[in-house]
Amino acid sequence: MPRDTYTHGHPEVVVRSHAARTAGNSCGYLLEHLTPGTSLLDVGCGPGSITADLAARVAPGRVRGIEVVDSTLEQARAAAAARGVQVEFAVDDGYALSDPDDTWDVVHAHQVLQHVSDPVAVLREMRRVARPGGLVAVRDADYAGFQWWPRDPRLDRWLELYRAVARGNDAEPDAGRRLLGWAHAAGFTEVTPSASVWCHATPEDRAAWGGMWADRIHTGVGRSAVARGLAEPDELDAISQAWREWTAHPDGWFLVPHGEVLCRVP
Repeated sequence: MPRDTYTHGHPEVVVRSHAARTAGNSCGYLLEHLTPGTSLLDVGCGPGSITADLAARVAPGRVRGIEVVDSTLEQARAAAAARGVQVEFAVDDGYALSDPDDTWDVVHAHQVLQHVSDPVAVLREMRRVARPGGLVAVRDADYAGFQWWPRDPRLDRWLELYRAVARGNDAEPDAGRRLLGWAHAAGFTEVTPSASVWCHATPEDRAAWGGMWADRIHTGVGRSAVARGLAEPDELDAISQAWREWTAHPDGWFLVPHGEVLCRVP
């Protein structure tokens, strides 16, 4: 069984950014397929903001959110309680889920497959626990497709370092474009591919995205880059400053493309 390294780690700045995700801004391709009473497994639920939103949409259907570590699950439980929804949260393994075969109507994963060393194996396991006629729904960013303005060579370097660190973890940062191929390799024959974006361009969005990365470059990604001899600490400082300058720029604009697949279980 692979022992994967989560490129970002779970520092507070990372978990805080994940908690800003909602079903609306992260699962639009899936929402029309959810009805009250649908059962749903959320693989890689993080701090539970998406999970709680999905649970509100499918109530009274059973919902379970899982993570490989328990460090975010207390926050996930609080998110569900704040929404007034019932969600089971637990530590579990995407390569060997504890659920029996044919358990769930929908098995969902957001920004997960880009971080695992064998995404096809995880998709097969998601398929195993989904009921016949059910859905496996996956969405992942594609780092090579990121675009921003104004251009800045320090941000070019940020992206270069991120992709190098992720690949050094045997992960695939450009996962979005590969989801369809991975779904086919996992044995799905009825797959609906799509794409959507996050666009960070308002002052508020720039403050959240740029401010987050200005701090985040000094955590998991940056520390790994320095430890592996890919960067020096002063280079991380320069990248952090570039993010702060981008955040303050009135023309600042950043696009994050995502691939999506809805896989029907035969």
